[in-house]
Amino acid sequence: MKRNVLIIGAGGVAKVVAHKCAQHNDELGQIAIASRSVDKCQAIIESVKAKESLKVPAEIKAYALNALDIEATKSLIRETDSQIVINVGSAFLNMSVLRACMETGAAYLDTAIHEEPGKICETPPWYGNYEWNHLAECQEKGVTAILGAGFDPGVVNAWAALAAERHFDQIDSIDILDVNAGSHGKYFATNFDPEINFREFTGQVWSWQNSQWTSNTMFEVKRTDDLPVVGKQNLYLTGHDEVHSLSKNLNVPNIRFWMSFGEHYINVFTVLKNLGLLSEQPVKTAEGLEVVPLKVVKAVLPDPASLAPGYTGKTCIGDLIKGTRDGQERELLIYNVADHEDAYAETDSQGISYTAGVPPVAAARLIVSGEWDAKRMVNVEELPAAPFLTLLDQMGLPTRIKDANGDRPWDQLA
Repeated sequence: MKRNVLIIGAGGVAKVVAHKCAQHNDELGQIAIASRSVDKCQAIIESVKAKESLKVPAEIKAYALNALDIEATKSLIRETDSQIVINVGSAFLNMSVLRACMETGAAYLDTAIHEEPGKICETPPWYGNYEWNHLAECQEKGVTAILGAGFDPGVVNAWAALAAERHFDQIDSIDILDVNAGSHGKYFATNFDPEINFREFTGQVWSWQNSQWTSNTMFEVKRTDDLPVVGKQNLYLTGHDEVHSLSKNLNVPNIRFWMSFGEHYINVFTVLKNLGLLSEQPVKTAEGLEVVPLKVVKAVLPDPASLAPGYTGKTCIGDLIKGTRDGQERELLIYNVADHEDAYAETDSQGISYTAGVPPVAAARLIVSGEWDAKRMVNVEELPAAPFLTLLDQMGLPTRIKDANGDRPWDQLA
């Protein structure tokens, strides 16, 4: 049985992960947090103490770590006796942290696909450029590596797997709908790392349509949906991690990801992009300084973790799935609604961080229990969905289903 968790990262998602690990430390064992800034790690630990999140008395330790340094990461895994590593740092760290886990035998969890600083919106399937190159090595070494175990990717993948198993004989389309109907009161801000956030939108938008990769530009394709609690929302076709794995692992010809944006966000984004301020390529100023425009924009925008106090409203994320069952056409929405204020009350974090941070801790608990200790590299849809969704129900992210038979908990018969 694997125990003891090393959390890599000290942003808003890492704070939620720390609180949730603390709430289940009787199962998970010792908890350590590491990032470049030990002060940020210590601030998270103080938040955990202030909220009295620890289920059983224990000390959470903070460490300074450059997670791009594989040897340093291996050394810290061994020093902390961590058998599970939850990587919620920058997506630029994935391959370094994964390598450290493969060489120490620790289970690896992340919440996003790997990125290289000089590349954006890579040729699909994106996982095939990095993580999946190590499928055979993980299998040979018996190393558990669960990719994309956040909300999207993560929970939405589990919903798709559940639908394929229980609700459809054939799925024709999966449309993942991601709506944040909350308000943070800032002129302009992103809900997670601005650098990663903008990089998703400045290149090609890849979707899986008619069993082939299809390219669009950002804000080119729009739809409007009337969703539970948050009501009518405008959503735009966007490239996203889960499309790259679901298109491989499920026999579904159409898989798309849609995200809601207000007109103000679109206007500011468009100006920044047209000015070249969202470029990941370095430029030289008149003074001879070399800067990356995107990093400058990141530096002047609010830290996503700072948005939590006073953030109001709801999120709604769901899979709208269409297909057939017993020869009849069927459509259902599997979804979750989360509340920014509730997230802050429990974890000092806003709702976007909460939805991303709770699932990897549920996954870690399933590794401890053995149900998800796969001893190979997998995406979430390749694992049993029911135990994952059951834990999420208990941990603050309940799943519901809406179809022709009404709106009900996911495990309740129609």
